[in-house]
Amino acid sequence: MADERGNRRITDPQVMRALAHPARIEIMEHLASTGAVITATECARLVGLSPSATSYHLRELAKYGLVEHAPSRGDGRERVWRSTDPSFSLDGDVEEPEAWAAESALVDAYLTRDFARLRQWWAGMHEEPKQWRDASALMNQMLLVTADELSEVSDKIREVLAPYQRRTRLADPPEGARTVAVQYAAFPVDAD
Repeated sequence: MADERGNRRITDPQVMRALAHPARIEIMEHLASTGAVITATECARLVGLSPSATSYHLRELAKYGLVEHAPSRGDGRERVWRSTDPSFSLDGDVEEPEAWAAESALVDAYLTRDFARLRQWWAGMHEEPKQWRDASALMNQMLLVTADELSEVSDKIREVLAPYQRRTRLADPPEGARTVAVQYAAFPVDAD
């Protein structure tokens, strides 16, 4: 099932639990953001595991319809994989304890990975070219909005980012382009 933006909606706690593993998150991100097909051996180099371990992770992702076998790249013996969807959204029943626990575990796995990326960037930022240091951003702004206004803000941010999606630009990237992680979170807080 897809949401209004065409993302696959994941509602099943089993699928969320299957995704909530660092290697699987990396595999899914690579496949979805590039549109690539990849072997278990290539995945092993990507995630730092053995080919047999990544083969297991690919089979688990396939069991839940997140990846699938792709047509061979020439050698019929080669097993290649691809993502089934370029993106997904979570839509578990937050009032159901099992679904809430599974969704929380998956979100926590993503946050752990994303904060590690941010810390890694910050630790090595001084070695980056000034142009990239200046172009990067770490922002925190407090807004005063209604739920409808926050939805509008989020939609506009998606719209701004859409033309720069890695998957659509890989075939002909502009000179000097680098893969950039953008994390966006907007949520109510208790404030004075």
